[in-house]
Amino acid sequence: MSDTGLSRFLGGSPAQVVLRLVFLSFVVGIILAALNLDPLDLVHMAVDFVERLWNMGFHALGRLGNYLVIGAIVVLPIWLIMRLLAMGRQR
Repeated sequence: MSDTGLSRFLGGSPAQVVLRLVFLSFVVGIILAALNLDPLDLVHMAVDFVERLWNMGFHALGRLGNYLVIGAIVVLPIWLIMRLLAMGRQR
C-alpha cells in the first residue's frame, strides 16, 4: 500500500494519527478515571443494555400476541355471526 493511500485511509500521516490517538486516549482515560468508570464496567453496561433491549423486545411481542388473542375472542364470533346472517339473506 502506498504512503498516500495509507494517509488517505488514516486521514493524515501515520505519525500524526498515532499522536492524535495517543492524546485522545490520554484525555479519555483521565475523564473515565474522574468519573470512576472502568472500561470493563462500560463493556458490562453495554452488554446489559443490549440484553434488556432484547428481553423487552420479546416481552413486547408476547404482549402483542396477548392483545391479538383477546381481540380475536371478540372479533371472530361477531364475524362468524355476520357471515352466517349474510348467507341467510342471499338465499
